[in-house]
Amino acid sequence: MASLLENRFHLKEAGTDVRTEVLAGITTFMTMAYIIFVNPGILQNAGMPFGALMTATCLASALATFLMAFMANYPIALAPGMGLNAFFAFGVVLGMGISWQVALAAIFIEGILFILLTLTKVRETIVNGFPKSLKIGISTGIGLFIAFIGLQSAGVIVKNDAVLVGLGNLKSVEVLLAFAGFFIMVTLEVRRVKGSILWGILAVTGLAIALGVAKMPDGVVSMPPSVMPIFGKMDFSGIANPNFWIVMFSFFFVDFFDTVGTLVGVTNRAGMLDSEGRLPNARQALMADAIGTTAGAILGTSTVTSYVESASGVEQGGRTGLTAFVTAVLFLLALFFSPVVAIVPACATAPALVLVGIFMMASLKDLDFSDWTNFVPACVALFVMPFAYSIAHGIEFGIISFAVLKILGGKAKEVSPIMLALTVLFIAKEIFF
Repeated sequence: MASLLENRFHLKEAGTDVRTEVLAGITTFMTMAYIIFVNPGILQNAGMPFGALMTATCLASALATFLMAFMANYPIALAPGMGLNAFFAFGVVLGMGISWQVALAAIFIEGILFILLTLTKVRETIVNGFPKSLKIGISTGIGLFIAFIGLQSAGVIVKNDAVLVGLGNLKSVEVLLAFAGFFIMVTLEVRRVKGSILWGILAVTGLAIALGVAKMPDGVVSMPPSVMPIFGKMDFSGIANPNFWIVMFSFFFVDFFDTVGTLVGVTNRAGMLDSEGRLPNARQALMADAIGTTAGAILGTSTVTSYVESASGVEQGGRTGLTAFVTAVLFLLALFFSPVVAIVPACATAPALVLVGIFMMASLKDLDFSDWTNFVPACVALFVMPFAYSIAHGIEFGIISFAVLKILGGKAKEVSPIMLALTVLFIAKEIFF
C-alpha cells in the first residue's frame, strides 16, 4: 500500500510521508466540516430541502477534492463556497425572485465556461501572471482573513453597530474553550508535536462535551437522505432573461478570483511555487475546480470552490494529493456518520483557524519592503481581504494598485499585459456594475 501511495502521490519527492498526509487530511476536514451543515442551512432559505442539500454537499465536496488529489496532486480540498451560497439564497432567489432551479443552471454554465477557459490556458496564465509581491500579499491576506473568521467563530470578535466590530463576552465558556484550544495547539507546535492542530481540536471537543457545550449524539450511524429532490433540477428557461447572465457573471467573478487567491496563497505557504514563482500543475488544479463547480450544480448545490481551510492541513505537513484524498474520503464517510461530525463545536475549530492565520503571516518576510510599488499593492490586498470579507475584492484592489503605482512610479514596463488587462477589467466593473 505504501509503495502504491508513493508511486501515485510522490511523497518522498515532496518531503512527506503517509502518516503526515493522513493527519493533514483529517485536520483539513475537521476545520471545514462545518460546511456539511452550514451550506444546507443557508440554501434551505431558497426553498431547497435540508436533507438532500446535506447529501449534495458531501458528494460535491468529495468529488471535487478527489479530482484535486488525482489531477493536480495538491493538498487542497473543495466544497460549496461560503458567501457564494448566501448570494445564491438571499441575493438571487429571495432578492431577485429567480428560482433555485434557474440559479443552478447559471452555476452549471459558469462551470462549463471555467472548463473552456482552463482548456485554453486563460486561467493558468492569469494565475502564473501574478507578480511575486502580490502573491505574498494574497497569501498573508488570506491568513489574516482566516484568523478573522476564526475569531468571529470563537465569539472573541462580534458585531458592534457603533464601530463595526468589537470584543465579545470573554467570560463565556465557548470563548474560554477557544482560548484553551489555541494555547494547547501553540504549545504542541512549539514542542514540535505532529498533528498539533488536530489534537487541539479533539482536546477542546472533549472538554466541550464534559462541560455541556457539545452533546453526544443519540446515534453514531445514519443513512444519508436522498439527493434526488435537487439532483439534475437545473432550469435553463431563464436563459433569455438579462438577469440570468448578471447572476452567472457574478458567480463567475467571485469564484474565479476566490479560487485563484486560495491556490496562490496556500501553495505559496506550502513552498510549492517554482523558482519563477509559478504554480506547477495549475491547469490541472483549475480544471478540478471547474469540474467540481459543474458537478455541484448537477448534484444541486451552489458553486464549489477551493477552500482556504486547506491551509490548516498544509501547516500540519500536507504537501500532496494524499492529504486531499483523505479529506475526500472523510466527506464520503460523513454521509453515514453525520451525527459524529456534528459533535465538533465551533470553539474547537476556531482556534485552529487563528493559528493557521498566524502561520500564513510568516510569508511577509519574503516581501521587498524597499520598493513601495511592490510593497504597497501587497499591503492593499492584505488589508482589503479581511476588512471587505472577500478574497476576490482583495485581489481586485491589489492588482489595480499594483498597475497604477508601477505606471505612476515610472516602472510601467514591470506591468505585464495580463495585469494591465485585469486592471482595466476591474476598473470597468466598479464603474458600470
